Amino acid sequence: MIEITWLPDTILTELILLCIAFGLSAIVGFERQRQLKSAGMRTHAVVGLGAALFTLVSAYGFQNVLGADIVLDPSRIAAQIVSGIGFLGAGVIFVRQNIVNGLTTAASIWVTAAIGMACGAGMPVIAAAATALYLIAVMALSVVASRIPSVERGARLTVTYRNNKGALRRILACATELGYETSLSNTRKTEEGNTDMIEASMRFTRAKTGPTDDLVEALSDVKDVLSISSPDDND
Repeated sequence: MIEITWLPDTILTELILLCIAFGLSAIVGFERQRQLKSAGMRTHAVVGLGAALFTLVSAYGFQNVLGADIVLDPSRIAAQIVSGIGFLGAGVIFVRQNIVNGLTTAASIWVTAAIGMACGAGMPVIAAAATALYLIAVMALSVVASRIPSVERGARLTVTYRNNKGALRRILACATELGYETSLSNTRKTEEGNTDMIEASMRFTRAKTGPTDDLVEALSDVKDVLSISSPDDND
């Protein structure tokens, strides 16, 4: 029979580590909540708390059953946390139109589990440092990444065409025939004389790199397309 110790000598340490795990995980979740992501403050706080609790149980929960003939490996439960958290992270990853969303949120859940495990293992300073580095990665590095020039694989164009003439359908068909994927950012209805026009901001992308002169030339020949310009042009 297992002897139950209601207030072990390590109870205060365990409670403090649980609270630290909860607080640090909530900080990570606050950043995701602020970005309006599917997994927010509550999810991350619960993940970190659960990971810390599992680790504490692994480290302190079986002290009463240890003996000369019983040897326990406290890392076994920790290893199961690492593999099991992947199922939760996979639930926030979505693929829409060849665009993957949710990778950062899935990674944040994974990091939160690691933060909780570090707290449960008695490493709160390392857990706090990991939380700070996470915030640097998602905030400061985002600014740096936005300034890194990327290889151009398409073009942003403003296409003006006659309204209610089926021009948009022909534009999309023309771009698809040339191997481009098209996304529509926004549209604006304008009028010039008796002509009802639509000014559409569009993004054309394709797998291979290179100039997009063929796209501009082809779109210029599409019926009811009035003008094509680039928002990056100075003129």
